[in-house]
Amino acid sequence: MRSILIHISDLHAGRTFHPQVAEQLVREAHDLRPDLVIVSGDLVQRADFTSQWEQIVQYLQRLPEPRLIIPGNHDVPLFHLFERFFRPLDRYRRYISSDLNPVFEHPGLVVVGGNSAYGWTIDGGYVDPDQQQTMERLFARYPDDVCKIAVLHHGVVRPPGCEQRSIVRNADEVTRMLERSGVDVLLCGHHHVAHVDVAGNARKFIVCQSGTSASRRIREGMRGKNAYNVLIIEDSTIHISQRGYVEATGRFEPFAEYEFQRRGERLPARQCNDPSAV
Repeated sequence: MRSILIHISDLHAGRTFHPQVAEQLVREAHDLRPDLVIVSGDLVQRADFTSQWEQIVQYLQRLPEPRLIIPGNHDVPLFHLFERFFRPLDRYRRYISSDLNPVFEHPGLVVVGGNSAYGWTIDGGYVDPDQQQTMERLFARYPDDVCKIAVLHHGVVRPPGCEQRSIVRNADEVTRMLERSGVDVLLCGHHHVAHVDVAGNARKFIVCQSGTSASRRIREGMRGKNAYNVLIIEDSTIHISQRGYVEATGRFEPFAEYEFQRRGERLPARQCNDPSAV
């Protein structure tokens, strides 16, 4: 069974939001007619401001349905200290969803979201034991022949050039949980750099990072390009197309293509991983 997923991340509604790029993203998302749109956190720039939540709600409603959304560290208030430390995701729950472990099912596929955002850090992430147990329990409902995709804001490996930026601080523990769960792909964001890697020891899985899809907060490694991912899940393969926004064409153009076997060794059959190649 073939499934098409769009993975976007780090929209950062507010002063860093890029309306022109965001509009093009909406158009391309509808053209692709995906089975699911995944948004891996950092919906707003500053969770303290109601106007930014209102802006992102209006924007998200224009993307295709169904949508699976999880929070990022910017979706936790920075200045309202009581909320930050004791009710860090109240605003996210109010405007987006009270479900921190959304699940999407499709024939031959399951996608499970998790939360790595919490109030005690500005940049880093943490997947607490309850979150890990919940995700593992949800994945355990599905047989091994189902393609299993996890979504977190913070990843478990650092992309090249991001050695000083945070991943989940219990990355080894989370990696073991994903291995036990039989996860095929981890989708994440946070670094604002598009990157595909392989993680795990006993059972390797694909780590697919999205760059920032619609903000001006672009890391040097992306050479000025916003980005999103298209995943095509088939019976025997997982194809990942990473697409970067090109000012000259006003479109997102593919700059990296990966193809992995669904089972067996997690090595790409082909790749071109250079954001400047578009």
